[in-house]
Amino acid sequence: MERYDNVSDEELIARLRKGETGIADYLLEKYKGLVRQKARAMYLIGGDTDDLSQEGMIGLFKAVRDYQPDREASFMTFARMCIDRQLYSAVQNSNRQKHIPLNHYVSLSNEDEEEPVIEQWVANPESIIIGKESIRDLQDKIAGSLSPMENKVLNYFLSGKTYAQIGEAMGKSPKSIDNALKRIRVKVREELDKYGK
Repeated sequence: MERYDNVSDEELIARLRKGETGIADYLLEKYKGLVRQKARAMYLIGGDTDDLSQEGMIGLFKAVRDYQPDREASFMTFARMCIDRQLYSAVQNSNRQKHIPLNHYVSLSNEDEEEPVIEQWVANPESIIIGKESIRDLQDKIAGSLSPMENKVLNYFLSGKTYAQIGEAMGKSPKSIDNALKRIRVKVREELDKYGK
C-alpha cells in the first residue's frame, strides 16, 4: 500500500481504470477516516454511527467507481460530495416519517464551508444558498445553546478524537467527556425540534 503514498488520487484512478489491482482498496482505506468523521457529525442528529459509517463507505466506493479525472473537481472533493449524498440519503430515508428536521443534512463541522458551492452537485442553485444559510443559522443556535466547555468537546469530537484524547487535551476524565457529549446530543436535538417548528 505504501507504494501509492506519493501518487495523486487522480493518477491512481487513471491507473485503476487501466486494470491495476489494489488501488480501490488503498483509496477506501485512505479516506476511511473522512467517512468516520462525517458519520460522527451525522450521529449527533439522530443516526447510528456504525450504520452511517457503512453508508459513508458506500458513498466512498461510488466515488472511486464513478470519478472522472477529466472533470474540474479533485477526487477528494468528489469523494466528499458522494459521501455526503449517501449519508444525507440514509438519514432522510430512515427518518422520513419521524422527525422532519432530521431529514435535513446538518454538518456541525466547518470543513464543508471551504468547498465552493459549484462543486456540490445540486440541481437548484437557489436551494443551495437557502440551505447553507439555514444550516449556518442552525449551527449558530446550536453553538449558542452549548457551554464553552461543550463547544470545545464538540469540536474535538468532530475532528475525530477519542474520548480519552479529548479528556487528555482538556484535563478531564473520559467519563466527563462522555457526559458532555450526552448533554450535547440532547441540546442538539432540542434545537432541531425548535428549528422544525
